[in-house]
Amino acid sequence: MPGTGTSGEWALFLSIFYHPAPHPNSSADHVGSYGINVYQSYGSSGQYTHEFDGDEEFYVDLEKQETVWRLPEFGEFISFDPQGALRNIAILKHSLDIMIKCSNSTAATKKIPEVSVFPKSPVMLSQPNTLICLVDNIFPPVINITWLNNGHSVTEGVSETSFFSKHDYSFFKISYLTFLPSADNFYDCKVEHWGLDKPLLKHWEPEIPTPVSELTETVVCALGLAVGLVGIVMGTVFIVQGLRSGGASRPQGPL
Repeated sequence: MPGTGTSGEWALFLSIFYHPAPHPNSSADHVGSYGINVYQSYGSSGQYTHEFDGDEEFYVDLEKQETVWRLPEFGEFISFDPQGALRNIAILKHSLDIMIKCSNSTAATKKIPEVSVFPKSPVMLSQPNTLICLVDNIFPPVINITWLNNGHSVTEGVSETSFFSKHDYSFFKISYLTFLPSADNFYDCKVEHWGLDKPLLKHWEPEIPTPVSELTETVVCALGLAVGLVGIVMGTVFIVQGLRSGGASRPQGPL
């Protein structure tokens, strides 16, 4: 298991990103280090996550100042002091300020997020389900994901994950919306990010199969029956012809 963020681990610091400020002396608000351990800070509250072999082990809720394990069972074998996350973020921010000055306040390159929306399970009308909005290729990891129902903002039944890091130093994030499928409702996942010129809306609505009329069903059944009868008649004809041709070709024996 990884350690708890000792000073030796800062040698894994490979990439720093920030939101450029209008004044060169202004402080940045984003910092990250990558390697066996991942620490991230964004906005005013920030985020602290701990990864091993590409999988998140835990994150620290900075507002509640508590450690949240990806799998609760992990917490039975090892512990992590949330205060350690605050100390490490402070160290990273200090390092970030130094590197910003060394780079002459050069801004990081922003990526364009990729958004997809899909249901958790096959959709059945009036059966509870969950919509999933997967936002990939995020950099820097500062993003706003919201849901719209028929064009109106939705806040109930909404939850989202923390940022998950990728090998190319970009991130992905998932937002969930519990809903009751209806033929009259459609949904949009709204994504706002610095890499977008304007908010991106990813649309989703249930695919309702067109009902088949009684007349269509009757016609289809009649055609099926007719085709079956024609097949039976043709088969009988071929059998009779085969029997006749077989009898005609049979050699005649001596009288």
